[in-house]
Amino acid sequence: MDKKTALFDKHVSLGAKIVPFAGFEMPVQYSGVTEEHFAVREKAGIFDVSHMGQFFVEGPSAKDLLQFVTTNNVDALENGKAQYTCLPNGNGGIVDDLIVYKMADEKYFVVVNASNIEKDWNHISKYNEKFGAKLTNASDEMSLIALQGPKATEILQKLTETNLSEIPYYHFTEGSVAGFPDVIISNTGYTGSGGFELYFKNENAVKIWEAISDAGKEFGLIPCGLASRDTLRLEKGFCLYGNDIDDTTSPMEAGLGWITKFDKDFVDKEMFAKQKEEGVKRKLVGFEMQERAVPRHDYPVVDAEGNVIGKVTSGTMSPMKSVGIGLAYVAKPHFKLGSEIFIQIRNKNIPAKVVKLPFVS
Repeated sequence: MDKKTALFDKHVSLGAKIVPFAGFEMPVQYSGVTEEHFAVREKAGIFDVSHMGQFFVEGPSAKDLLQFVTTNNVDALENGKAQYTCLPNGNGGIVDDLIVYKMADEKYFVVVNASNIEKDWNHISKYNEKFGAKLTNASDEMSLIALQGPKATEILQKLTETNLSEIPYYHFTEGSVAGFPDVIISNTGYTGSGGFELYFKNENAVKIWEAISDAGKEFGLIPCGLASRDTLRLEKGFCLYGNDIDDTTSPMEAGLGWITKFDKDFVDKEMFAKQKEEGVKRKLVGFEMQERAVPRHDYPVVDAEGNVIGKVTSGTMSPMKSVGIGLAYVAKPHFKLGSEIFIQIRNKNIPAKVVKLPFVS
């Protein structure tokens, strides 16, 4: 039986189309993907992303544990700062990508993907046998609302005393929102259009959602589902776990070398260092279709002779550019910028070009 978030009844009352996703019943769309997409790019959208997982890692060895199980350098975090990172699996692949928040010197808050909550918990717990940090899985008690878009700050500022303009990107604070205390207010998001992610207790979810919706009416705020979240993240070239990264892809292949720091010891360090030095045989690239066509997950990528050189991991019709865009793992040397590749769509090889990410700046 799929789980429901604390906002499930709200989505149903708003006429959302509900689908099973990562073990949850989630809203995939409300008014339509294109309308929701443009609302976020031009005004604002509100998303329920409470299916995501939340762990607390605490105690004198909390930092050492996170430093060893993640690729990014936890030493770079100060209180109130967050970092994007990933968990290597011990075989050169990725268990999950995640965000680590430093709340205090011995207290970290970790946000993981919904489909990987149990897997990540088990993985971190396995290494924690050596470190002995205090781990708490708060996933079932917490809700997460993402308020995204250029008007997000103005909307949220109506509901909080916290000066939102003082929270830089990938920083956070705790404050009250709509009269509810202890909300983690984080300047992060998965849309590339700016905004905030709010973490709080389940019992306050409906009231906070309604308060934000009311505050946003004058700015054109609308509720948005998972489908527009996907087109928005893809235009920005953000990886989706299970599509673009998984247990078979390394951070070096996925273009995540920037979150892989070699000035510390961590799982798979030697393997990744070797890949950095020698280069990789395949790489995740962004591509644009050169004819009107929509690339989809798992479509083969071929060269001019029709030899398979890779496969599409994510694809869509970009609402902003009105062209087919996608991410694909492509074999060397075809992953160079400007390379011509072909996407096999229903036995036809349609030309595409490897381009610089993001697709939409």
